[in-house]
Amino acid sequence: MKITKIETLRTEEFSNVLWVRVHTDAGVVGLGETFYGAGAVEAHLHDTLAGRLLGRNPLHIEALHREMTNLPMAQSSTGAESRATSAVDIALWDLFGKVCGQPVHQMLGGLCREKQRIYNTCAGTRYVRSANIKPVSNWSLGEDGGPFEDLDGFMTRADTLAESLLESGISAMKIWPFDPAAIENHGLHITAEQMRTAVAPFEKIRKAVGDRMEIMVEFHSLWNLPTAKQIARALEPYEPTWFEDPIRMNSPQALAEYARSTDVWVCASETLGSRWPYKEMLERDATHVAMVDLCWTGGLTEGRKIAALAETWHRPFAPHDCIGPVGFVAAVHASFSQPNTLIQESVRAFYRGWYLELVTEMPRIEGGYVYPMEAPGLGVDLLPAVFERTDLSVRSSSL
Repeated sequence: MKITKIETLRTEEFSNVLWVRVHTDAGVVGLGETFYGAGAVEAHLHDTLAGRLLGRNPLHIEALHREMTNLPMAQSSTGAESRATSAVDIALWDLFGKVCGQPVHQMLGGLCREKQRIYNTCAGTRYVRSANIKPVSNWSLGEDGGPFEDLDGFMTRADTLAESLLESGISAMKIWPFDPAAIENHGLHITAEQMRTAVAPFEKIRKAVGDRMEIMVEFHSLWNLPTAKQIARALEPYEPTWFEDPIRMNSPQALAEYARSTDVWVCASETLGSRWPYKEMLERDATHVAMVDLCWTGGLTEGRKIAALAETWHRPFAPHDCIGPVGFVAAVHASFSQPNTLIQESVRAFYRGWYLELVTEMPRIEGGYVYPMEAPGLGVDLLPAVFERTDLSVRSSSL
């Protein structure tokens, strides 16, 4: 079997999403995806990677992964080069499963559990679906886009949002009410008034539902170390589950200092590329939970190695999802195949919303759990309507 064509697809409306289709001479096609900077990723894929992939056996996944990452600019990064590698790698695993007639989680070693607990990242319907990826300015607060405007929910009515999630069986949620202060003050300090405003959602949640709801806190790497420690102290009475990316993920020493300053777990980080920076974080006891985005850090091939690395340090694995539908499905397959998966991120505003405009299937999510997909490969494909969109652009490199 040989790779005969690499095809990329992207749209103007969902401008962050890039799909990759790997075609073979056997007629089997694998589907992959990445997110952010779709044009740059597409250029690297066709201008640099296609020549390394065309004519190769698509089932030699490890060898092809090394070929794609054996470039000076593609190592230990989540830049365009790594995102291109990630998309191709996910497509190769999809193709592998289709050839063998098995779901990807089986190809990765099989199910470690029959259902996987999820948490809801409280994004809104329009969050990250457009070209605007700037924090706060893409929140679309006050706009009515459907029943799951959970970002507006945690900022204005966190108590009723928590009750709504619990009613559907979801007992863990992630929120980021400190971002507006971080953007206003460039992450350098936080005023007493800003602190009170950002802490208010935690007060509402605990008053309304007590400890029945776990709260994860996302900081988007926006703060300096002293202020991040100050915020951690203010939040500790509300017993959050973890603090995610409180500072930039470029200093294991600084993150280790942060981790020592609080009893709350530190979660890091979808912004890390490849297993090597995770190793540095783990060696310094800087992180308690390994958060990995398979569409950025090297695909399923690298993601499972990071999960195994975390397990070596007795740390849990928690795949990231606030991206596109194929990446979410790939993360679910990875979650089921790894013994140390703690919880799977999900966004109900996405999997009940815009994901359904693009793909044929979503995993079954009920009662706070996601269930494995059993079709061969990833078990998902692009809807026929995607190929008929007037804003669709397609580029291909052929053997």
